[in-house]
Amino acid sequence: MRIARTAVLALWVLSLSPSALAQPRRKIIINEDCSGPGGSNMQTLLTLIQSPQVEVLGITVVSGDQWLREEVAHTLRLLEIIGRTDIPVMAGAEFPLVRTRHEAQLWQQQFGQVAYAGAWDDRWWHEASVIPPMPEGQPTTKPADGDAPHFLIRMVHKYPHEVTIYEGGPMTNLALAISIDPQLPELAQELVFMGGSLNPRSDNPEFVNNPRHEFNFWFDPEAAAIVLRAPWKKIVCTPTDVSVKVKMTAEFVNRIESARTPIARYIAKYAMLTPGADIMWDELAAAAWIDPSIITKADTRFMSVDLDHGATYGNTLTWPETANPAPATQKVEIQFDVDTQKFYRMFLQLMSGPTPAR
Repeated sequence: MRIARTAVLALWVLSLSPSALAQPRRKIIINEDCSGPGGSNMQTLLTLIQSPQVEVLGITVVSGDQWLREEVAHTLRLLEIIGRTDIPVMAGAEFPLVRTRHEAQLWQQQFGQVAYAGAWDDRWWHEASVIPPMPEGQPTTKPADGDAPHFLIRMVHKYPHEVTIYEGGPMTNLALAISIDPQLPELAQELVFMGGSLNPRSDNPEFVNNPRHEFNFWFDPEAAAIVLRAPWKKIVCTPTDVSVKVKMTAEFVNRIESARTPIARYIAKYAMLTPGADIMWDELAAAAWIDPSIITKADTRFMSVDLDHGATYGNTLTWPETANPAPATQKVEIQFDVDTQKFYRMFLQLMSGPTPAR
């Protein structure tokens, strides 16, 4: 079995372009609200882990779509299934910096119900300490010692100017890390995140009445504001405007399943279980970091988050590159269009191939 696996991996490596083989693996930390099983968050972990061009230094987990403890359990179990328990999983923030569920409920009573509230959503609400039954089975491994903010700090100091921070959930962990060590953004290579919303062309109820509303910002607006005003060398944003253009369909799941690998079986079984799983929110941000040519249109703007506790609290704020609103506001490269077929081909190849060894 090991010989066969080695042979398959060798063929996979030989299929890569010479330029891909010549490049050193790019270091990344995945900061994600790792809801599961399956769905966009788990498939984003797989996108980055499966790429032979990428070295995942660790996965830092934050509450968002689900609560922290169940997200950590889903992450550990996924790594067991694909044979990559060498990747450290770090537990991070269980709650937002300021916002509480009670405050968010009062806000919705006054300004309107949101279509999706993540871990706070009444449809599946439970206390943060509870881990519901896991369809994929309980993990036997444990998270690494320490916490997510200090892990982020430690890695950028260990590999200065080499580590990309990928952010696919609320930005609480990053805000805490920056508050502990303000040097973190300057030591990182770049920040790549899925979040924010400008004017998505979608019938998704989350954006119909308020196109500037996006869950990752809304769940912890203060954290997002801290992170976006930090002096990163480069910030790349995959907003809802482009995410809604790539979708996981039953036909696409069947194509992945035909690979018969542990990953393919996992996706076939769990891909469509979580709310909003048809949209590949975070996978696109990860794939576009691996291969930027997937994105066909982008624009540079200043970006922040509305911290007024009124009707627009948590909304995405943007200004043209020529109209800097404040010295602390940073330029962000915002993606707006995608070569969907190129993205689907890449995702299918990654999900169908063998998992690279450590």
